[in-house]
Amino acid sequence: MVTKTEETQLNRLENQVDNAGGGAWEYLSLVRKLKVRRSDKVLKHGLSILNDPKQRSSLGPDEWTLYEQVALAAMDTHSLDVAQDCTKILRKRFPESKRVGRLEAMLLEAKGSWEMAEKACTSLLEDNPVDQTIHKRRVAMAKAQGNISGALDFLNKYLEIFMADLDAWRELAGIYSSLQMYKQAAFCYEELMLAQPTVPLYHLAYADVLYTIGGLENLQTAKKYYASTIDLTGGKNTRALFGICLCTSAIAQLSKGKSKEEKEGSQLQSLAAKALEKDYKQRAPDKLPQLTSAL
Repeated sequence: MVTKTEETQLNRLENQVDNAGGGAWEYLSLVRKLKVRRSDKVLKHGLSILNDPKQRSSLGPDEWTLYEQVALAAMDTHSLDVAQDCTKILRKRFPESKRVGRLEAMLLEAKGSWEMAEKACTSLLEDNPVDQTIHKRRVAMAKAQGNISGALDFLNKYLEIFMADLDAWRELAGIYSSLQMYKQAAFCYEELMLAQPTVPLYHLAYADVLYTIGGLENLQTAKKYYASTIDLTGGKNTRALFGICLCTSAIAQLSKGKSKEEKEGSQLQSLAAKALEKDYKQRAPDKLPQLTSAL
């Protein structure tokens, strides 16, 4: 995650380079370090260095790093001729490089040559089965082609190897939810909460999935996770407050007064409703009548 200080420094350098104040290499290095995507700027300023023999030779071994950076930026901006030229230069310099092989596979993907790109990825994984980048590219390619079942298959295989990749678990949960496979999505959020139990986003998403599945037990559990979201956010999560009200109402209908938790649930619903009213009075007073009516 980029800090405010780092973002300020990056913007300052970008403004300096854009206004012919020098520092292009420093700017490009910082973009790489922070792992941000400013592809149009990288392409423009990267090419200005590569096209100047004096500047290019002054980079030493970093020249090849810049070729790679520009190639990726060119793919992002669909300047595929530039990407191809950079990749060819890198292949000539590093004929056996798997890293260049990844670039070539990505270039095929950018051109829409899906079958050739898939073959290139399969070949790279045969040489190195734990290449994270290539596993992720396969997922991205499947999604780009609308092959959601293929994306699920690739993503599950990826997580068998890289179980600690939380972004991949979130991606998988999102795909399952879009396919209305809510039990599988719930499992993904359970994995995320085990890894990072204090992240309110995971508690909220898990509660949403359980509420969607429905049933008395799921609703009761969803209410608890909406409550934990409220606790983790200091009472400031509007969606979780609404979730408490919805769950309590649904539980009351299903239990028909037989639930031992009904009294406690009613109190919790009252507190959530008051918190929502207070929030709406401060931030959206014109919407207060609709809120009161809904509650």
